[in-house]
Amino acid sequence: MTAHDLTLEGHGIRLDPALPSDAAKAWPLTDPQLWSRMTTAWADSVDAYAARVEQQRATPGLYAFTVRDAVTGAVRGATTFYEYVPAQGRVEIGTTWYGRAFQGGATNPAAKLLLLEHAFEVWSVNRVALRCDARNERSARAIERLGATPEGRLRQHRIAPDGSVGDTLYFSILRAEWPAVRAGLEARLSSAAPA
Repeated sequence: MTAHDLTLEGHGIRLDPALPSDAAKAWPLTDPQLWSRMTTAWADSVDAYAARVEQQRATPGLYAFTVRDAVTGAVRGATTFYEYVPAQGRVEIGTTWYGRAFQGGATNPAAKLLLLEHAFEVWSVNRVALRCDARNERSARAIERLGATPEGRLRQHRIAPDGSVGDTLYFSILRAEWPAVRAGLEARLSSAAPA
């Protein structure tokens, strides 16, 4: 079981270990259109979302988080560390989504700053990777805005929930690049809208 007790907090948000009971507050922030171009099918009910969280909690090397407002505790979305391989000094960040009201503001850069700080400064990884379906232009732009370096395209790498075959775009941040990425995220947060 990968259930964890890792909580990360700062910049107005808190990343709590995801629990199936979070589904009642998280699922209403989702919809099929928001979920389009994600790698998993949209959970079409609170129970389906809770089952997905339970599956995440059972996946080795995966740390699932519910993203919340640090003051009110209101759910904003979710994110994960996955494919954490301590012996190889690497981890990926992904399976990230936010309710529409929290897109384009401070929530994503704040969450990524907390995750990257933990990965590089606590776990001492050498590499953090991020990926998205090549058709998910919004995610690709968001990853590049973080300061991640594009690494390439894996052709016909994944089958989407609708059965279509898509390419995967890969990005990474290396330990030597982390200080500049951190400075960029901090600058974004100092001028970002509070959402």
